[in-house]
Amino acid sequence: MEIGFIGLGRMGLNMTDRLVRGGHRVVAFDRNPAAIAEASSRGAAGAASLEALVASLKPPRVLWAMIPAGAPVDDLIAALAPFVAAGDILVDGGNSNYRDSRRRHDALAPRGVTFVDAGVSGGIWGLENGFCMMVGGPPEAIARLAPALDTLAPPEGWLATGAPGSGHFAKMIHNGIEYGLMQSYAEGFEILQSGEYSYDLARLAHLWNRGSVVRSWLLELAELAFEKDPGLERIRGWVEDSGEGRWTVQEAMDRSVPAPVITLALLTRFASRQSDSFRDRMLAALRNEFGGHAVKER
Repeated sequence: MEIGFIGLGRMGLNMTDRLVRGGHRVVAFDRNPAAIAEASSRGAAGAASLEALVASLKPPRVLWAMIPAGAPVDDLIAALAPFVAAGDILVDGGNSNYRDSRRRHDALAPRGVTFVDAGVSGGIWGLENGFCMMVGGPPEAIARLAPALDTLAPPEGWLATGAPGSGHFAKMIHNGIEYGLMQSYAEGFEILQSGEYSYDLARLAHLWNRGSVVRSWLLELAELAFEKDPGLERIRGWVEDSGEGRWTVQEAMDRSVPAPVITLALLTRFASRQSDSFRDRMLAALRNEFGGHAVKER
């Protein structure tokens, strides 16, 4: 199929690349000309502006955005307004708040433009492994997107989650769970590291992924992090949060759902900015391994 891709950062460029490899025609735009050039070198058609991108696609068009949540998405919709038409689909694949996604769907619907919210997981490994996607929106729009979704995802790796906003709601909770899982690994390895025995933490992580009940991809990433830096001495234990954990905790409070693990994991990230523990260095290392998130050097 033909698709216009907007936003060529860590995730967007790899998604563009995977679509091109899958035989789709991709027209790519980013505010950074160097990113457009890189996408072009991987087989996409570069567009110098949003107007040029839309003009390069045959209607009805599919536009997919991978940009930061919040005002940038609204600004993009406003910038596209003069160029899009009834029948077009705009997919927001970033980590937007699901309430914003419902609002955007409702605002575009009277113009005949369909807004689809896609929660995308897979980080910098998605190019080779595929991206897991939770997709909210009208069934007919998602059916049109299916060829691209099939290419982007591994087998059985995407799901039509329901009404507008449901994709981003599912991704929000997914990321909240991720906070708790990462925190548990980080605390356990900190106890190991501070104990009386001298463990090779990379080998122990490798071992636990061979049949243990705590095996996971995050544990594989822990192994990689320990192989690169056994004591995690080259990075600071400064752990950012990108919003979804806060939204998950707020949602839990609004619905009177006790979520102590996710809540404390979020608060621990705040505490990491006031200290520099081994636990927090491991959290930072894991975020760098799966998502390419920046770390602070010591």
